[in-house]
Amino acid sequence: MVRFAIIGIVIAVAFSLYALVDAAMTDHNRARGVAKPVWVVLIVVLPVLGGILWFVIGKGDGSEVRRNAPDDDPRFTGTKLSSSELNTHMADLEKRLRELDDEVFPGEGNEGNEPNGGNPGDSGTPETPGDSRTDDPKGTRPDGDAKL
Repeated sequence: MVRFAIIGIVIAVAFSLYALVDAAMTDHNRARGVAKPVWVVLIVVLPVLGGILWFVIGKGDGSEVRRNAPDDDPRFTGTKLSSSELNTHMADLEKRLRELDDEVFPGEGNEGNEPNGGNPGDSGTPETPGDSRTDDPKGTRPDGDAKL
């Protein structure tokens, strides 16, 4: 009688291990009912019963159509423009982007537009010795406060 119990325990452990590995290695699209990690936990918590439930309920053949969220559905996010309309629209957008890239704002760009005569490093104000903003390489003022 003890032999049958030991054989039954070995078979139950082997079946549970097989079900656990199968559930862990199966593609998540084939898991039915609940998510795949939940099936793994069920098989661990309920060794034989969890394995039986996995093979009867949880493991699908993958032929079911899974519903996508609206933003993942290509029919929802697809464009309504034809190929030629889409090309025209893209060319227009590229033209507008080039125009924005070529745009020059006051204080940018050409050297003649600089207020100090075109020297980019010169701020136009004379530098005084001991000025805490320019002399201290660490960025701190003489009183110890950091520059903002």
